[in-house]
Amino acid sequence: MTKKEFKDRIKGLAFEIIRQKRDNVIPVVQYDELTKFPELKDQIIALLTEDYNYFLSSIDWVAPRPTTFRINLKNGQSFYLIYTKRSWIAQVNGKKYYLLNLPEEQRAADAIARLLRISNTVEKDEAEDGGEDFGGGEDFGGDEDTTDEPTEEA
Repeated sequence: MTKKEFKDRIKGLAFEIIRQKRDNVIPVVQYDELTKFPELKDQIIALLTEDYNYFLSSIDWVAPRPTTFRINLKNGQSFYLIYTKRSWIAQVNGKKYYLLNLPEEQRAADAIARLLRISNTVEKDEAEDGGEDFGGGEDFGGDEDTTDEPTEEA
């Protein structure tokens, strides 16, 4: 490897690293609420890990007191994070989890994982079946012959 090839390779790697760092900054800017409320980002990371951007579609600030955020997931589902003086509360499918306690935080993360998992499979099944069809186009009878030809009986 020549000196010039070595320099070119280092430049290429440097540009790739800069591009990756720039891509990592974009998700934070995408959610304006995370820049206004840094504690919210910590809670989302605790519940969804650092890869939260793959699962979130948007964050809505829905109430000022108590400060309440709707976390909209990419599969169309949502859950709420509520800020209180003592701790954060996650409300998933109507059940509240107080995130001050580690077991409650784990239960909230499990509930969110179920919310992500169940919704994806329901949408996937509907897409494969072509959606729900409650029309009368299906035959629920037995093994009857539906031809118009007369049958001979002995």
